[in-house]
Amino acid sequence: MQQDKLEFGTLEKFENYEIEFDNVSFGYKDEMILENLSFKLEANKSYALVGASGSGKSTIAKLISGFYKIHSGAIKIGGKSISDYSEDAITRSIAFVFQDSKLFKTSIFENVQIANPNARKEQVLKALHLAGCDELLAKFPLKDQTVIGSKGVFLSGGEKQRIAIARAILKDANIIIMDEASAAVDPENEHELQKAFKNLIKGKTVIMIAHRLSSIRAVDEVLVMEKGKIIERGNDAELMKEDSKYKYFQDLYAKANDWRVRI
Repeated sequence: MQQDKLEFGTLEKFENYEIEFDNVSFGYKDEMILENLSFKLEANKSYALVGASGSGKSTIAKLISGFYKIHSGAIKIGGKSISDYSEDAITRSIAFVFQDSKLFKTSIFENVQIANPNARKEQVLKALHLAGCDELLAKFPLKDQTVIGSKGVFLSGGEKQRIAIARAILKDANIIIMDEASAAVDPENEHELQKAFKNLIKGKTVIMIAHRLSSIRAVDEVLVMEKGKIIERGNDAELMKEDSKYKYFQDLYAKANDWRVRI
């Protein structure tokens, strides 16, 4: 069953980038994913959505972006419904970093510049630097002009995601939605990804759909989801002190990593 598309309005400017779900209900076909869900995310803070598959994490990200029309309630940015804004305003204000962001068979430079076609060369190179791509570029004789997918050019999942982060840095949107890579990455890539993430989120409203729980300890607040509801909310230190679902997830993640190390 095809979902109804959101009908956009005409507003072009946002008062601020606070995000609010006000009694939101939404589902696919006959299955409700979110039901009467309410929460606020303050502007310029970082948030991680944690929960089992199907808990509603990705649905929240899609709805903030206006991908689908909700059944009831309101989703607001800056105190106004997202349906009041133009589609261009929403598109300009949100940058995505998907776990499998599509890279095109063109140069690394052009793969980043696509986020802002009017960007100058020094702006693109700065975005690549802030995304931790210096060592990646140094591997190839043509540096940023290396064509992705050409003979002998292979990128790991972590390297691809850093290029996607460079795109988001160059776009300089006020809201960042990041669906991080679910696959384990090597320690060096993990370290570079964390540095890139810190550069990306400065002064932004950030929503991270978390898979590798090691990556979310530095966010301002964690929202733990279960069956379309937020069952816990707090920072890492607060939630780890409690007998919480979050602590359960972190303990499972630690055991899984220990198992990988022992293999």
